Amino acid sequence: MRVGIDLGGTKIEGVALDRQGVERARRRIDSPPGYDMAIAAIRGLVASLGAEAGGEVRAVGVGMPGSISPTTGLARNGNSTWLNGRPFATDLEAALGLPVRAENDANCFTLSEATDGAAAGAPCVFGVILGTGCGGGVAIDGRVLTGAAGIAGEWGHNPLPWATADEHPGPQCWCGKRGCIEQWISGPAFAKDHARVTGETLKPRDIAARAMGGDANALASIERLSDRIARGLAAIINVIDPQVIVLGGGVSNIAAIYPQVNALLPRYVFSDHVATKVVKNLHGDSSGVRGAAWIWRTDEIG
Repeated sequence: MRVGIDLGGTKIEGVALDRQGVERARRRIDSPPGYDMAIAAIRGLVASLGAEAGGEVRAVGVGMPGSISPTTGLARNGNSTWLNGRPFATDLEAALGLPVRAENDANCFTLSEATDGAAAGAPCVFGVILGTGCGGGVAIDGRVLTGAAGIAGEWGHNPLPWATADEHPGPQCWCGKRGCIEQWISGPAFAKDHARVTGETLKPRDIAARAMGGDANALASIERLSDRIARGLAAIINVIDPQVIVLGGGVSNIAAIYPQVNALLPRYVFSDHVATKVVKNLHGDSSGVRGAAWIWRTDEIG
């Protein structure tokens, strides 16, 4: 049995998969507000999943905001800033008494969708989480590409490509820079952009609902969002040219962005045609936790 844990800002979800990848148990709890409490909560969650699944837990994979530095072994770059600078993987392994691998949550999402999701079978997949933040991950032949420094796929903290005069220098980002992609197309950024232009303070799902009803302001906000997503993804396509780009997170539930983004890509991609398809995830908000479990291959857990 392998257990996957998705450590989010508001919830921690866990799943137990058997050797065949069949789900045997799943649980979700609220995220506690602090490092030590999170370690304790995950320890309790792993124990309850093992008991419910009725099998021996051999390994635990964790999807987390940010990543573990291969140089220091410390967590870094997470928008859950209480994790940053802490030996998260080491502390969790000690608490569980089990082998642990911690991976960026967007990498886990990408691995899940490349394994048996919306991009199953594609040789090169780029996965995007458009949620509280804006993460990205790369899977090549069904395995996560982490890169030399462990930051492959971190597109959210690059500047928005081809920024207009109205978009420059862009909003201040928590990372210390201005104009990051995350500050334009994450869920909170989408809501802020709508409020900036219209004066209406709405949640992303409410903007989408108004757009479905034909509201001109909401439709315009989604058009701006789609154009910014297309610009950001065009830069990715120009570099790795993936067969599939899979979107996840709350913003991925806005159905209107898919035809708009796919139609806009040829405007920005450096090619005479675009072969990459931008699609919605198959496993919903459970994709990250499934990918966390898939960090451990079956032949590694005995």
